[in-house]
Amino acid sequence: MLDMSEMSVKDRLVRNRRVVEEFRAHGGKVEGSVPLILLTTTGAKSGQPRIYPLVAVPSGDNYLAVSSKEGAPKNPLWYHNLLAHPDVTVELGNETFAATARLLTGNERNQAFAKAVAVFPPNGEYQKKTARQIPVFLLERRANA
Repeated sequence: MLDMSEMSVKDRLVRNRRVVEEFRAHGGKVEGSVPLILLTTTGAKSGQPRIYPLVAVPSGDNYLAVSSKEGAPKNPLWYHNLLAHPDVTVELGNETFAATARLLTGNERNQAFAKAVAVFPPNGEYQKKTARQIPVFLLERRANA
């Protein structure tokens, strides 16, 4: 398995672009991948839309976004985008919905991270690889959006 934490930003963007294309062409399915969502954010600096494939971690009718970056020392680029612009779009299969990203803290974060590890066990290993606490966002569906 390719270690994303060691890829250059350019290589990661090229890989993500291919995953996004396959996701959209096949109703949310990507061959050889765990279930995914596509998270569209607004760039913190550029103000431009940015699309990131993430592991699908359901939380009721909402989803969690786990900022693991496979245990790299720094948070992924989209982490900063969510802090600056929390209104996002989530694609799940053929469904698209507007959501607001909320950074979880304390016990709420810990419970969400445990759920993320249950859905995708490598998250636990990623936490062991890094000194930073891996941030978790709740992507809350916006009503009538």
